[in-house]
Parts: sequence; C-alpha cells; structure tokens
Amino acid sequence: MICKVVLFGPLVIFLLVLPASAAEKVAATLFVKDSLTAPNQPVTVEAKLVAKGLVKDSALGGEPIELVINGTVAATAMTGGDGRAFLSYVPKAKSITSVRARVGNSPRVASSEGEANLVVWERRSPILVVEMASLMEEGLSKGPMPGLIPMSQPELKPMSDAADELGKLTQFYYGVIYLTPSASGMDGFQTNLEAREWLKVHKFPPGLVLVGPAGEDGVGAMIDNLHAAGWKTIKTGIGRTKAFVEAFLRRRLEAVIVPEPSKGDTPRKAKVAKDWKDVRKKL
Repeated sequence: MICKVVLFGPLVIFLLVLPASAAEKVAATLFVKDSLTAPNQPVTVEAKLVAKGLVKDSALGGEPIELVINGTVAATAMTGGDGRAFLSYVPKAKSITSVRARVGNSPRVASSEGEANLVVWERRSPILVVEMASLMEEGLSKGPMPGLIPMSQPELKPMSDAADELGKLTQFYYGVIYLTPSASGMDGFQTNLEAREWLKVHKFPPGLVLVGPAGEDGVGAMIDNLHAAGWKTIKTGIGRTKAFVEAFLRRRLEAVIVPEPSKGDTPRKAKVAKDWKDVRKKL
C-alpha cells in the first residue's frame, strides 16, 4: 500500500492508494461453441470472453483461457482483441464429451467458465442434419427466420414425440447435427448456448449444434463446408422450412419435411412426414 501526503495550506491530507491487485476484478461471461472432429485428428475449440455493459458487451482481449477435459487442463490460449481464444486438442476415441473452458490466472478478470460439446465421430458414421425449427411446436417456429425466438423462453415447446423419435434414430446408427440460424449481427456464441440448453432441457439426444446464416444459401454453405472437411456421410436433412429442404435437394441429397406443410408448399422430391413418429419411415 502506498501512502501520499498532500498539503493544502494548514491541512494535511493522507491519501491511501491501493495497489492494482486489490482493485475489483471485471465480471465476465465465457462462451464456448460446439466442435467436431474425428478420432486422433486435431480440433479447435473456440471460446469468447465478454464483459457485460450497460449498452453493449465488450470483448476482453489478452486474457488466459484453459480448456478442461475430464478434470485436466488439455490446452491453453490467450484471447485476442475480439475476445476469442482458440484451444487445440487431439481426442483419441469416438465420443460426445462435455468440455469446459475457464478463465485462467488473470489479475483483471473474475473467474468464469463455459461448457460445450466436443463431438468425435468416425468419418464413415452416417449423419443427420436437423433444422431446429422442425423440433418446435407449430406457431413457435414460423416467421422469416424460424428458430430465432430466444431458446430460454419457457413457452418454446418441442413437437410431440420429437425427442423420443430422434433418440431412437441416434441410439445405434445416426449422429445428429442441429442447425439453427443466428440473428443478424450476432456471432453465434449466445445462440449456440441457448440451443444446447433447450435441447438438454427437453431431453433430445446429444449432438453437434451449428449456428449459421438463415436461408437456402446459408444452409447450403454449411453442407458444402462439412463435405469439404471430409464429412461425406451427411446425406439427409430433416427440416421444416422450404429453404432448408431445398438446400439438400439441390445437392441431390435426401430431405424430409416435418410436419406436413400446407398444400402447394412441399418442395418437389422432398419426403413428407406428417409428424415425428412418421419420420423414421421416410429414412
């Protein structure tokens, strides 16, 4: 502690200047995105550290981040000016593991951590891509960009039998990728978290959550990127919107639309399931 004496005429004022280490640390939120790789192949887990502000959040750069897997620190990295940290890791076996990132020893930022799924699949494993809107009750998934309702809202209910039927599909055979759009101007971290929590609350099988631009072009780019990365077994999409289904059909891939749309709204060559109990019959 440093003591300073300031003279104002006959008055002597002692000022106590606390060391910087005693200052209150910044409260922050650490977001983590889901990630996908194959056994013995490197994966980059992406995290973002932000401080909540009155008007907007601010990214926190220059802070240490640790990746914790099975209780052990598996990787470390520093956040850049945009608050992002990229943590590299090589998993050994097929699994879907909940991994945790946390703020390391920082003199400026208070302790914070976030979780996400690390999905490790064999390249030959068949994969379903499911549009999040197809899991939601009628009326809650409509609009120009279905699925953008904050997933933390309690009234956002799943369709009847969706979790059970998807659980049966993924129990022994398929891996599942959940696709949801992000609002304009957002980078997907918050949406990824909300989607993952909604799926967990409603007991959907674990999988990979991907956040991307809405519309046929956004879905199509996601398919192309996954195929380019070696995930050639992505051949089927289950969705609710015409744009999602068309993105698969235009690439000569199989697509199932659920529930059955209004007359005239069914894309040509799409398979139609009246409800989720009917989906398995279409695959």
